Amino acid sequence: MALKPFVDRLGYDNVPPEINRLRCRVNYHALKFLPEIENMAEVLASRMRNRTGTSHPYMALHLRFEKGMVGLSFCDFVGSRAEKATMAAYRQKEWPRRYKNGSHLWQMALEKRKEGRCPLEPGEVAVLLRAMGYPKETQIYVASGQVYGGQNRMAPLRNMFPNLVTKEELATTEELKPFRKHITSLAALDFLVCLKSDVFVMTHGGNFAKLIIGARRYMGHRLKSIKPNKGLMTRSLGDTFLGWTAFREDIVVSHETRTGLPELTFPVYDIWENPLSHCMCKV
Repeated sequence: MALKPFVDRLGYDNVPPEINRLRCRVNYHALKFLPEIENMAEVLASRMRNRTGTSHPYMALHLRFEKGMVGLSFCDFVGSRAEKATMAAYRQKEWPRRYKNGSHLWQMALEKRKEGRCPLEPGEVAVLLRAMGYPKETQIYVASGQVYGGQNRMAPLRNMFPNLVTKEELATTEELKPFRKHITSLAALDFLVCLKSDVFVMTHGGNFAKLIIGARRYMGHRLKSIKPNKGLMTRSLGDTFLGWTAFREDIVVSHETRTGLPELTFPVYDIWENPLSHCMCKV
């Protein structure tokens, strides 16, 4: 069987509603992961729930802060002059047409951050979660590639939430060895562990997070899926007169409607992230 390249914008296709409904049935019912992937994911999820010896809920965090994502975003991030110069050279090499002579990048980076179009740094994620009321003891499964900046960049998040775990820490080398033959198999494990979590947090866009949020909505939206208001984060963190109490109130209020409840779709809306209307029955 041959599969066409993945298309996440089926709502744009101007096809009959019954065809879209068929696509939804295929996506949420017909397509399955290999049994060995589903079994290993169930093992990882079970280990997350029982890390402390008793059953506990866990959060899954999709942390999109790899070097490629940081570079492609063309956003500005905290770092030394040397680090910024290295990133500028990387961007110029990988995306020369967008980089041009670099003179326009600072203004563009400011605009993107104000509009909430930049990936959240690990430290920003930590502040967000603490403002939303999650305690230091929260068990967090991290689905991510190699974080740009390594352990130094992860330090603020790990200091505020020390119970961070990856699949490499939950499973032995031998257990993960069969899945290392294909990078997509490792991503599939992350996908399923995130899907099974009690709370899912995305930090930037992309098909991975959209599909998880959409699937959780389709399955009954009983599990919380947090889509951060990055524009608010930028404005609030940049306000030197805003105290912690006011900041926390702003975060809590603004995210009351960003926890994964289904929303009515409209033209040019991504139906994989929000399957209501096309995929979910209306009574």
